[in-house]
Amino acid sequence: MTDQRQTGGPKRKPTAFRLDDESVRLSDTLDAQPLASEALIQEQSDQFEEPRLPQEASTPKKAFGFGKWIAIGLGGLVSLAFGLAVDALIRDLFARTDWLGYLGLGLTAIAVIGIFGLVIREALSLARLGKIDHLRDGLKHAAEHDDTQDAHKHLKYLLMLYQDRPETARGRRDLEGHMREVIDGRDLVMLAERDLLAPLDLEARRIVMNSAKRVSIVTAVSPRALVDLLAVLFENMRIIRRLSALYGGRPGTLGFLRLAKHVATHLAVTGGMAAGDSLASQVLGHGLAARLSARLGEGVINGLLTARIGIAAIAVCRPSPFIATNGPTASDFMGELIKTAEKEERKAT
Repeated sequence: MTDQRQTGGPKRKPTAFRLDDESVRLSDTLDAQPLASEALIQEQSDQFEEPRLPQEASTPKKAFGFGKWIAIGLGGLVSLAFGLAVDALIRDLFARTDWLGYLGLGLTAIAVIGIFGLVIREALSLARLGKIDHLRDGLKHAAEHDDTQDAHKHLKYLLMLYQDRPETARGRRDLEGHMREVIDGRDLVMLAERDLLAPLDLEARRIVMNSAKRVSIVTAVSPRALVDLLAVLFENMRIIRRLSALYGGRPGTLGFLRLAKHVATHLAVTGGMAAGDSLASQVLGHGLAARLSARLGEGVINGLLTARIGIAAIAVCRPSPFIATNGPTASDFMGELIKTAEKEERKAT
């Protein structure tokens, strides 16, 4: 092997060396200088790293907030119009008689207090839902990484979340004992799921099952599609609100809208609606259609889709992810829905 030298160094005659010769030296830098009595072998990487642009080049710039300006302007105009209308009304009442004017002022004060109370309640509701989301993410991280300290921190808040719920007293007492004895973070989260959340999970399944049954029956016997749509919409809203209250969410109007958005997102990510429809189609295609009328079969499918929405709502409202179990599935509700549909079929005949 021939030696490698930089351009401009001292010229030497070509010389042959063996790789195991003591005068052969390896170098991974390009600026190393060989000695007069040695051969220098310089290694060059075959990989060439392309120059990268800064991250700002691919980050979209924030556009000027014309939409926000429009919203602020229109909101201000509506507020001014409403305020002027109330002011004109009170002036007219005082012009008629003083007691009507004072009555108008009192009613206005009650309305203002109610508005402030509503805003405060909605803010507290959103904050509580945000803490539940943070708690669920924290317990998931503690279970995945078996982090005992992180598990203790989030389980303490879980105990605080249910401290005013008498039905969770036994589970909280058991969990507090586990937190003093168990040192594995994942095991602590699983014990919390078994002792504290299991009774709530059982009640959540009942809520979803009852709503799915009602949807199944109503859509089977209702002669109009509009009634079916309203029944399904009402039951789905009722499921989300009841499950959130069960797990400690206490949603207001804005909190409910946020939960509904999260449920829809969860269904979109997991493909829940398509999965429920496929599952129902498979069962109906393997003999159920021969035992039930087309209307009752459609009711079973609607009930299954309602159950799937309830399952997504459980995953969104529950303050801890399912670690020890996989959670409820649509097939868990199918057998009971089929039995209910068969009873309705027998009653109809």
